[in-house]
Amino acid sequence: MPEPAKTRALYNADCPVCDAEMCSYEGYAQSQDLSIAFDDLNTVDLARWGVSEDQAARLLHVIHDGELFVGWDAFLVLWAQMPRYALAAKIGGWPIIRHMASLGYKHIVARVIYERHLRRKARGLNGKTAEQAATDKR
Repeated sequence: MPEPAKTRALYNADCPVCDAEMCSYEGYAQSQDLSIAFDDLNTVDLARWGVSEDQAARLLHVIHDGELFVGWDAFLVLWAQMPRYALAAKIGGWPIIRHMASLGYKHIVARVIYERHLRRKARGLNGKTAEQAATDKR
């Protein structure tokens, strides 16, 4: 039986930006046989993560060695597990960069992505383009 992943990332696969980024990481992790798993918040039991759907949709969540990391810190932990991104994790963890990037991610990038998520959800698109949603309704 395979050993459970040492690192797990929780992301919103209905978000085109999140899905593209996490699929890229997942492909890399698989090609390197890294112990990283990627959970779609729309299909996983969020109680296992101890977060609500809204919390999970707002910021990246990563569990590493049993500890939960959220936001910019989650990116740093995830990147540190992947050799290709280890330098980004190191630089992103420098105090001034960590502080500024954390604020920028939480208050600008994640907020914009989350607001787009809410608009897609309100329109019933759930990660689909308007054309795909219209086709589904036929």
